[in-house]
Amino acid sequence: MLRRKFSLLFIFFVLSAARVLGQAAASPFASIGIGEPFSAANAQNQGMGGIGVSNYSFYYINNMNPALLVFNRLTSFQFGMMGEQRTQTASTSAITEKSGSGNLSYITLAIPIKPGKWTSSVGLQPSTRLNYRLAHTDAIGPAADSVGVTEEGTGGANTAYFSNGVAITKQVSIGLKFAYQFGSIENKFSNYFILPNATISPQIKETTYVTGFQFSPAISVHLDSLFGANYLLNVGAVYDFGTTLNAKFTLWQGRYNGGSIVDSTTLINQASGQVTLPQSIAGGISFGNAYRWVLGVDGYYADYSQFRDIAGKNPYTANQWRLSAGFEITPNPQSLTSYLQRTTYRTGVSLENSPYLVNGAAVRDFGITFGMSLPVSRSCSIDWALKFGKKGDKTVNTIEENYLKLYFGITFNDQWFIKRRFD
Repeated sequence: MLRRKFSLLFIFFVLSAARVLGQAAASPFASIGIGEPFSAANAQNQGMGGIGVSNYSFYYINNMNPALLVFNRLTSFQFGMMGEQRTQTASTSAITEKSGSGNLSYITLAIPIKPGKWTSSVGLQPSTRLNYRLAHTDAIGPAADSVGVTEEGTGGANTAYFSNGVAITKQVSIGLKFAYQFGSIENKFSNYFILPNATISPQIKETTYVTGFQFSPAISVHLDSLFGANYLLNVGAVYDFGTTLNAKFTLWQGRYNGGSIVDSTTLINQASGQVTLPQSIAGGISFGNAYRWVLGVDGYYADYSQFRDIAGKNPYTANQWRLSAGFEITPNPQSLTSYLQRTTYRTGVSLENSPYLVNGAAVRDFGITFGMSLPVSRSCSIDWALKFGKKGDKTVNTIEENYLKLYFGITFNDQWFIKRRFD
């Protein structure tokens, strides 16, 4: 019965993914390049500050390091959603702007081909999101007339992937992730004259559709039974090759009168081009005591000097790096009398440097997270994480963003392909 529900849920969420992947809260920081990057971390990893390059689990799929898939000896299905609230404040104004949204953050299925030796995983998740709206006025003409300018952006890239983790020895496993990137990015620029009876508003719309593959090899080294006890030390690393995505570019121009379109024309239709994504590397180390607790640290670096948009330009002015640390504890996983003893508790912190400068200064993102996994049955759980953070500093960058993100996930585990034996 569980297996049947498992399959139906997977089909349902795959079919519904296209409608919910595209939603994200508005942010001026998401107006650069192909949008704000999404983490591959699931709800469990998010509760630990987003770490996951080295810390494995027998019950949860690791989307961050494919080499750790070998520890999934049960067939696992996970899906997660994220809700967020963002508030932007500028140094030049006491006015704040708020926006909120919810979106699907991952769907993933892992199947052990040979338990403990080889596990494969497939999944779908967003990789970048573009969602912003900027408005300002410009002076024109000798009469000091002015024109209102609105810039808007929506869309982003998604990732469908196929990952494999293979054990080379008892201590070493390797992995490889094949990712297919696809998505549409749209930018709109509108003008309107701030004059009595002025109703004409020209608009330009740029649409870029990208597709392409990206490959990520990975490794994990794990040592157990340290110090004469059941202590575990794990080290992991993942390298994302830089890649060039195929792109189709369309440029549309139109005029509106009182909200109704007057005329329009397509200046460029499906012109071919390329978008270059940078290479990146992530590493992590974790230490723990069997199923009870684990402490870990991750580092990440991406060289955005390699990025090129379809026009061959690089809008990024810095490289991206991130440091994260997290801790989780399950007081007594085998407890038969206390539900709270079987619950897993998590916390973590993260500091990230964004790949651009605002007002000539670096934009830093600091967050604190908390999370829990609530057991539903012997091997299934409801998972959630809460992140409080601040991006930018209005005293340095002239604008800052305070946010609250809630991650919610459900994990199903089951044993498939059992070879029945009869006496």
